[in-house]
Amino acid sequence: MNALAPVADTAVLMIDMQNMYLEQDKRDRFGWPPIFRFDEVVAACAELLEEARSQGLPIIYTRQVQRADGADMTPSMRKLRASVPAAEEELVDTRPDGWASEILDAVAPQPGDIVLEKLRWDAFFRTELDVILRNLGVRRLLVAGLQTNVCVETTSRSAMMMGFEVAVPDDAVSTDGEALHVAALDAMRVLYVEVAPWRELLAPGAAWDRAFTTPSYGRVMPVAP
Repeated sequence: MNALAPVADTAVLMIDMQNMYLEQDKRDRFGWPPIFRFDEVVAACAELLEEARSQGLPIIYTRQVQRADGADMTPSMRKLRASVPAAEEELVDTRPDGWASEILDAVAPQPGDIVLEKLRWDAFFRTELDVILRNLGVRRLLVAGLQTNVCVETTSRSAMMMGFEVAVPDDAVSTDGEALHVAALDAMRVLYVEVAPWRELLAPGAAWDRAFTTPSYGRVMPVAP
């Protein structure tokens, strides 16, 4: 598929499915627990990508990267890194040319896919993503990958503010534990992001309208007195 040929108004954005999540021993140093249902989510993302390609949908990947010296990190991440007593090689390494920053083999990009590097949680921040989506004629964006409450949610919020319809497949995203994952999905529901299993979101004629047809979508109903 020609990456610039607009073949559909829906695109898949696969967020940060990188080898760094295989290095749990290094993540432990920062107090980051294992990704909730990691293996199942990787498998779901692989299936989602296969279906999207069969439909001819544009697929865009992001990779979270940083300079080896950390000069491009946010102040909070610089403080976190400085607080961990470990040698440089023992920490999570997301240099652009490092193994940890590469995309997992199970969901590796295919010819015609687009791969973007980003420095922040928001995939639109100082990247070409918006221009690419506009050039492709994209109106609806399915945001999958890692992590639900960080890059997936931040990017989804930006996409909505920029005028895209947004959906997040609840079975093809995850984060540091079930509680954060569920809370983030509800936060996005409240903002009228469509949240559903990926098969429903990519089904022919999927309306992405449950946020507008489901009472109290994403909100916890008060307990009756």
